[in-house]
Amino acid sequence: MTEHLTNVMVSVVVVSRDRPTALLRCLTGLNQLQYPNFEVVVVADPKGEAAVARSPFADLVKLVGFDRANISEARNLGISHAAGDVVAFIDDDAVPEPTWLTQLVAPARRPNVAAMGGYVRGRNGISFQWRARSVDLRGDTADLDMNPKRATILTPKGTIATKTEGTNMAVCRDVLVDLEGFDPGFAFYLDETDLNLRLMRAGHATAVVPMAEVHHGFEASPRRRRDRVPADLYDIGSSWAVFQRKYLAEADRPTHWRAIRDHEKRRAMAHMVAGRLDPDGVRYLMRRLDLGYGQGLGRQRGGGQVTRSPVSAFRAFPFRARKSTVLRGRIWQRARLRAEAAERVAKGEIVTLILLSPTTLYHSVRFTAEGFWEQRGGLFGKSERSDPPVRLTTFSSRVTREVERVAAVRLIEG
Repeated sequence: MTEHLTNVMVSVVVVSRDRPTALLRCLTGLNQLQYPNFEVVVVADPKGEAAVARSPFADLVKLVGFDRANISEARNLGISHAAGDVVAFIDDDAVPEPTWLTQLVAPARRPNVAAMGGYVRGRNGISFQWRARSVDLRGDTADLDMNPKRATILTPKGTIATKTEGTNMAVCRDVLVDLEGFDPGFAFYLDETDLNLRLMRAGHATAVVPMAEVHHGFEASPRRRRDRVPADLYDIGSSWAVFQRKYLAEADRPTHWRAIRDHEKRRAMAHMVAGRLDPDGVRYLMRRLDLGYGQGLGRQRGGGQVTRSPVSAFRAFPFRARKSTVLRGRIWQRARLRAEAAERVAKGEIVTLILLSPTTLYHSVRFTAEGFWEQRGGLFGKSERSDPPVRLTTFSSRVTREVERVAAVRLIEG
């Protein structure tokens, strides 16, 4: 393992399949990173390749074609093309805050740190989808209590690993090579969990970095609808079978599988009760789960292929120091303010647009295709979901409060 990294060169790997529009938005976000020493490796299917080739990013990234539905194989291909000291991973339907890489890879300068993981905000752009968690040899996770303002380095204890998420994690490249990258037996799901457990078994420390934030959009895929309702559980079933074969004694597997299956059925039934699935849909999902599990029992596992030397030299992504600007206004001023926000982005600024209505509507945040952060909601409504339902305030005070909430990760001054 790299003993000490002082000027960390980072390769950001983005795997994309069936989501070319989301991929371009992700690249727009990466373009605003305030980190001067990184490259971007895009591993994409033909639709994604074509979208990038037609975009302004065509000559700025390493574009690698890959057309199989196996995220572990795709990530290993990305690692092979990565020439950085550290390889960071983000999903194509995610967007990083401008300080993401600066925060995420800072612990790599510590000689005992091999991996790093940040926090992930969910679809509303405010609530956290994932924070700090541990994971054990059954795949069970538990929340960890972390200082929200600084990185915490966790060393392995017993059979408990530190959980990182594939849409916001980084690993020293030489460690990935030594561990043979991701296990292609996990075509989708549990791929990063398996890596976490292998990092634990090898004795490597992982840093949890709360200030390294990514927004994850939950775009539709063949496995999940845009409303987060599962569309197919085949790969989840097969991944659990591979996981059991790697980590559980054979005698423990039937009970473990029943618990997994019961969990997935309860989840499907909850969607049915809410009107998002019908009974036939529930039965279909369970059949696919069982079919996947049966296939996974015989699926090849281990033996990921990662080249020790990068396929190509480091291709630095153009870095531009950017000023972070805040625009604010009433919801009925949105057309003018959005046009101004887009103009400022084109001039090289990081832009946060806050649009408030005279209501108690909950707030949401999105990163637009034009490249600015837009927060919408009621003047008196919640942003943090732990807030009171109604907060009496003035327009100026509310804007100040919302700016303070994101200032550190978005480099807003004053």
